[in-house]
Amino acid sequence: MQAAVLTAPHRFELREVPRPVPGRDEVLIRVTRTGICGTDVHMFHGHYAADRLPIIPGHEFCGTVAETGADVRHLAEGQMVVADINVGCGTCYWCRRNEVLNCPDMAQIGITRDGAFAEYVVVPARLVIPAPEDVAPEILALTEPVSCVVRAARKAGAGFAQSVVVLGAGPVGNLHVQMMRLIGAAPVIVADLSPERCEMALSAGADIAVSDPAQLHERVRAATGGRGADLVIESVGSPRLYATAFELIRKGGHVAFFGLSGPEATVDVPILRTILEENSLKGSVAGMGEDMHDALTLLAHGRFHTEAFVGASYPLADIQTAFETLAERPADLKTQIVLT
Repeated sequence: MQAAVLTAPHRFELREVPRPVPGRDEVLIRVTRTGICGTDVHMFHGHYAADRLPIIPGHEFCGTVAETGADVRHLAEGQMVVADINVGCGTCYWCRRNEVLNCPDMAQIGITRDGAFAEYVVVPARLVIPAPEDVAPEILALTEPVSCVVRAARKAGAGFAQSVVVLGAGPVGNLHVQMMRLIGAAPVIVADLSPERCEMALSAGADIAVSDPAQLHERVRAATGGRGADLVIESVGSPRLYATAFELIRKGGHVAFFGLSGPEATVDVPILRTILEENSLKGSVAGMGEDMHDALTLLAHGRFHTEAFVGASYPLADIQTAFETLAERPADLKTQIVLT
């Protein structure tokens, strides 16, 4: 099969590799579309999982069942599916609590094991989710990133009439804005240096967009009765923005750690203020389990504005160009690789 192998930072090679063979409890999926995620971009630039190279990345995918293992009964050949990429042991303390990322044996398809920038990918059958046949593949391939913001909302305890600031209006920031709008948060404020992406966030449901950092604190205070936000979601991965998040929350507010940074990056937490004001922080990065099912339901029923996420696509042979031109295409919130 054809596969795009990330052999070194900034270098994909299109290779002919053996088609994977599913085990008894696994499914071979013929990949239809795979989205380029921020994590893939970090890997491409050598900022994340560089010790895993060479690897076939790609974890935001949909496809059809090509072959099932001997013990798989609930899936049929040709069925359209999406997949949870987080492969835990299934029996440990963390897996039982749906905290699969903490499983000592956890692997992630397309991040720590070969993924879906290839014609075929193997997935444990328990993680394969049947998809509605009437939903377009370019929408189905958004299930995994939407699951991430579903989980972030759950972990943060976000709710209706809560004021929320989203730092970053890139692809995942835009999805955070839409998720907050769906659950009834108000007002939803987004901050990004790009006026264009701020406008896109407003179109997606943000109430206020701020592109001038000098105005951010004033705009947040003005929109929240001078208190500060109930919740601030950092979706960029910048230590400076994480520090800003603590400045924007109200007393008793919450900071959601979401944006990935380097392994050595740190942020100073105002300890005494956090204690006295009963502030809190919580990390979240990937959707799993029911998050994936909920994300698929929301997408299937048109609850997300997806127009800016489905316009850019490249064939597998042009994956190097797709990655190299991402920064030149800010209006394309998502770029997808078309396999079949």
